[in-house]
Amino acid sequence: MVDQKKLRDEAKKIITREDVKYLVGWEKGTYGFQMTPLFVTSSDDVERLVFNPLCIHNLAVFPMLEEKLPLRKGAHEDTRKIGVVVKGCDSRAIVQIIQEKGLEKENLILIGVPCNGVIDPKKINKRFFHQTKTDDIEEDDKNFIIKTDGKTHKIPKDELIMDKCKTCEFPNPVIYDIFVGEKIKTSSKPDYKEINSFEKKKLDEKWSYWESQFEKCIRCYACRDVCPLCYCKECMVDQLNPQWVRRSVNVSENAAWNIMRAFHLAGRCIGCGECERVCPAGIPLTKLNKKLEKDVLELFEYKPGIKAEDKPLLSIFKPDDPEEFIL
Repeated sequence: MVDQKKLRDEAKKIITREDVKYLVGWEKGTYGFQMTPLFVTSSDDVERLVFNPLCIHNLAVFPMLEEKLPLRKGAHEDTRKIGVVVKGCDSRAIVQIIQEKGLEKENLILIGVPCNGVIDPKKINKRFFHQTKTDDIEEDDKNFIIKTDGKTHKIPKDELIMDKCKTCEFPNPVIYDIFVGEKIKTSSKPDYKEINSFEKKKLDEKWSYWESQFEKCIRCYACRDVCPLCYCKECMVDQLNPQWVRRSVNVSENAAWNIMRAFHLAGRCIGCGECERVCPAGIPLTKLNKKLEKDVLELFEYKPGIKAEDKPLLSIFKPDDPEEFIL
């Protein structure tokens, strides 16, 4: 577990700096097992800052969503730094955005925290049905220790942890200015067992599966809005000239949207799983992104979001890249 006092102390040092606008972290939510993003704008807010296995949100999305309103006459843009608390997957998103020139590292202050995996909201809400209040949550090597309604529940991590965390290769942030906690030793390697199994299916079986998934899509675009790598000024689905995807909700248009978005994230998706978490239709978007991640790794030996000084995959080429796919 991360030392909450040390986290708050470091946050206080940052937020009292004159060159810092605000810091984004997490605080306890108002219902059930929810944690919610917290914008720390003064030292008074720091005491609300927390980090525990319920802090699921990828906070890298917020520096990209910063509101840029027209300035009043004589006013100047606020160019102060933004602080962000980052887990391993959050930090990879930050790195990827820096590679793409979406952010400049000098405009950020990152507090890195180690993460043994976050709790899946669907799993814990199923286990504690209609639970409206959580007193505390801790963890040891193998269990989550949940205190609620005066009772203590010790539950094996495998029963509650998000599936994407079970095969996480980067439990520690890959980039940070301040690190709070002890680094986690890991020897995890890419796990594509599910993808390998799916690839062996017949073509009509594969399409039947994805057709049944895409027809559930209501085109709410929650997957796009929560994704830290979806930061285009104008999304393709909002364009009318040319119109890439019609606004009618049917299998054909839904498939076009989901597949185009997946390819837009090829070589960019860092596997945080936020898109699947927020999807109200329960579409397994992680599986789609994981397939392209596997292809990119096999074809180009490339993993996104590792080193800020690297170039984005599709902005470079190697003379010895395999070209078997060229007809």
